[in-house]
Amino acid sequence: MTVDAAQLCAELIRFDTSNFGEGKSHGERRLAEFIAEKLQSVGFQPMLLGPQPERLSVVLRVPGRNRELPALLVQAHLDVVPAEAEQWSYDPFSGLIQDGYIYGRGACDMKDMVAMTLATLLNWGATGERPERDILVIFVADEEDKGEYGAAWLVAEHPELFDGVEAAIGESGAAANLLPAADGSTVRLYPIATAERGTLHLRVRAEGVSGHGSRPVQVNAVSNLLDGLQRVAHYRWPLQLTPVVTQYLEQTTAALGFNADLSSEEGVKAAIEAMGEAGEVAAVTVRCSATPTVLRAGYKVNVIPGVAEADIDVRCVPGAEQSTLETLDELLGPLLSRSFIAHESPTSSPIDSQWFEAMKASVLRYDAEAVVVPYCMGGGTDAKAFSSLSIHCYGFSPLGADPEGRRYQGVHGVDERIPVASVRSGQLVLQDFLSNV
Repeated sequence: MTVDAAQLCAELIRFDTSNFGEGKSHGERRLAEFIAEKLQSVGFQPMLLGPQPERLSVVLRVPGRNRELPALLVQAHLDVVPAEAEQWSYDPFSGLIQDGYIYGRGACDMKDMVAMTLATLLNWGATGERPERDILVIFVADEEDKGEYGAAWLVAEHPELFDGVEAAIGESGAAANLLPAADGSTVRLYPIATAERGTLHLRVRAEGVSGHGSRPVQVNAVSNLLDGLQRVAHYRWPLQLTPVVTQYLEQTTAALGFNADLSSEEGVKAAIEAMGEAGEVAAVTVRCSATPTVLRAGYKVNVIPGVAEADIDVRCVPGAEQSTLETLDELLGPLLSRSFIAHESPTSSPIDSQWFEAMKASVLRYDAEAVVVPYCMGGGTDAKAFSSLSIHCYGFSPLGADPEGRRYQGVHGVDERIPVASVRSGQLVLQDFLSNV
């Protein structure tokens, strides 16, 4: 009897693995131990690894039939962002299954993928089936912060785990999007992430002369900081179409029956609008962005502070990291200094690869009319840590279309939920891929 990935997802949600950031967390240990026990029950020997007893990842390498082939990494994170229970319609950690949905924090970010992967492993353990190549599976801690207790730590402290690994699959990709085409039909689009914008979180500092609020000073830290932030916030970043984004725009608009002209800003804008909801991610990946998010200065209304700081969330498209930083330095000006809070370079993996073709084939075996396209993520995942080992990373966490039109909702928000049917079908696609790649 095969494992029901939907029921398993609900069970995983009941473990509160909230990650509050800056090292504060409810921890992943209990869930990691639960998963390890499940794997041991069907004959696997997983490892629990982490820098602290409460911050554990589960690591398992499943030997393939042909161990000379390059290995594949499957990664899914155990932690979730916090939930403000008073805003929810139900207990966010209830794992409720109702009205065709699985409800709860982490339902679609990303205990769905944890459940689908674990269900596949449990099915293999029960039947004795093994993949063609080695599959390294890591259920990772701390993705919702900096990865210092999870992916980044594993890469730094245990690089030997990744020997022979050529490619990886993980968060955000191959979820069915139902889009209206020009001829009135419905297109089922399955975007697979082959790239991520870089995450450059900056802290900007201005220093000046402190004094009494009634006596203006020549060098005012607050004023200089605000001047620099004003320039950054209102800068119009130029259009930069990477090959991945270009293919996403061209292939998606073609499937919808729209003839896209990407030679101008107006043409790109029209293409994005024609894509409907699928254009949302394109809109944030056709250029870099820099958004001031945090301000710190002063302690009393009648005291001019000598120091003022701000944090800026910078995202750069692949190939534009250095030019993005140079532009920011020009915008901030000579009176401000900057340092990195987090520095994760953009990633890009080949589209014309056996890995992408195998993912596409698995989706098409499930849904023969699917349109599978590459895309670039606007944010970031643990892929950035694993790509530092020269591993090609793809966003492939498949979800089929719900027959009654339900869709996953509430990622990092209120009343997070995912269709039961999407998780069950996604597990079939994932197991097909892992068995045949």
